[in-house]
Amino acid sequence: MSASFLPSAVDLARAQFAFTVVWHFLFPSFTIGLASYLAVLEGLWLGTGEARYLDTFRYWLKVFAVVFAMGVVSGLVMSYQFGTNWSVFADRTAPILGPLLGYEVLTAFFLEAGFLGVMLFGLERVGPRLHFAATCLVAGGTLISAFWILSANSWMQTPTGHSLGADGRFMPAEWWGVVFNPSFPYRLAHTVTASYLTTAMIVGAVGAWHLLRDRANPRARLMFSMAMWMAAVVAPAQLVLGDLHGGNSYHHQPAKVAAMEGHFETRRRAPALLLGWPDAEAGEVRGAVGIPGLASLYLTHDLDGEVRGLKDLPRETWPTNLPLVIWSFRVMVGLGILMIALGLTSLWLRSTGRLYGTRWFQRCAVAMGPSGLVAVTAGWVVTEAGRQPFTVYGLLRTADSVSPIAAPAVATSLAAFAVVYFTVFGAGIRYLLHLFNQTPRDHESGPPPGQPIRSAGVTPAPAILPAE
Repeated sequence: MSASFLPSAVDLARAQFAFTVVWHFLFPSFTIGLASYLAVLEGLWLGTGEARYLDTFRYWLKVFAVVFAMGVVSGLVMSYQFGTNWSVFADRTAPILGPLLGYEVLTAFFLEAGFLGVMLFGLERVGPRLHFAATCLVAGGTLISAFWILSANSWMQTPTGHSLGADGRFMPAEWWGVVFNPSFPYRLAHTVTASYLTTAMIVGAVGAWHLLRDRANPRARLMFSMAMWMAAVVAPAQLVLGDLHGGNSYHHQPAKVAAMEGHFETRRRAPALLLGWPDAEAGEVRGAVGIPGLASLYLTHDLDGEVRGLKDLPRETWPTNLPLVIWSFRVMVGLGILMIALGLTSLWLRSTGRLYGTRWFQRCAVAMGPSGLVAVTAGWVVTEAGRQPFTVYGLLRTADSVSPIAAPAVATSLAAFAVVYFTVFGAGIRYLLHLFNQTPRDHESGPPPGQPIRSAGVTPAPAILPAE
């Protein structure tokens, strides 16, 4: 094979980091929402004393333990890659990113690790209210972790609050500007909401799966009902947050947005492209099918608004893989529209009393189970691939960030990662599917909250659930 067709060390290092970060991001995007869901379930149990809430809490607590563990393990690998594959980037950005990631460990990881054991094993030992406090602290820890990680990533997208030293290192000049950089509030809101939707889709799919088996199962009804409420409320809100985030990106990262939209020419009444294949050499989208004016409307909030195209931007700032950016964006948006449709349909079925008996809708909910994970992955690809060819947008190029390492060495480690990840995490996901397949049942939930929890008879949940 010709050497020109062989991937470079930069390409392989990017592929390796992309591979590991995609695997890792699947787990926190689930645990952030699931931890909050567990806190809500336990709070409802404490407030009502109804056993169905505690039974559902225990069902999902096992899932949380497995997913949290896989998230921690998959995240450790990425930090090593900064030293092995991206040492120049690590050195030049360490004064900025080092403290941000350090604060994530000090404020979030220690909080989660400190109370996770109480959350997983302490219900019969510390009492319901103290246990609820531990659950809330773990849920809060996941959100704090998202805060610092997304602040660091957002600074790489829209760097502010820094100065550039004589040695080329980024030095903090004003920490408020570093942490609360221009894209951070939008990215934080958009990503956390996406995590809640991811959890809602999975919980709703599991609830629907068990309703298809037994439509009278009160715990499955509870899961399904709460998930559909979340989809009905949060999915439309996510559309608004995405619009705000897109407007911010259009202002600060115009090349990324032009690539997402597939616009080469600057024009008014710019269309929203539905289909097409971008050809960077020809400067056009082949086979383009779009809706006239729609892109101008949601990017500039004016149907006649002017939208900048890639040809009006320096060629060296164009994302290096236009098809990946444009199609990942459409996957994310398409799945988001399906989630909105699912939530709105659930409201209609709920209002007519058919939410738990409409089997075609429950099959749709099962099919939508992985949609949140796919959507957040596609969104992350848009964010990272759209930032190329920079690691720090506009300031540090990816080609100048890589370690002096040979391509065969990176290729070998990438192959090893692929084998280990598919084996280990494949087994973990298979075990999660086994847990999902277990029917939600009565547990020995014990007496009402506030009394010691002992082995006791099961409190039957009513067949008709007024809270739903």
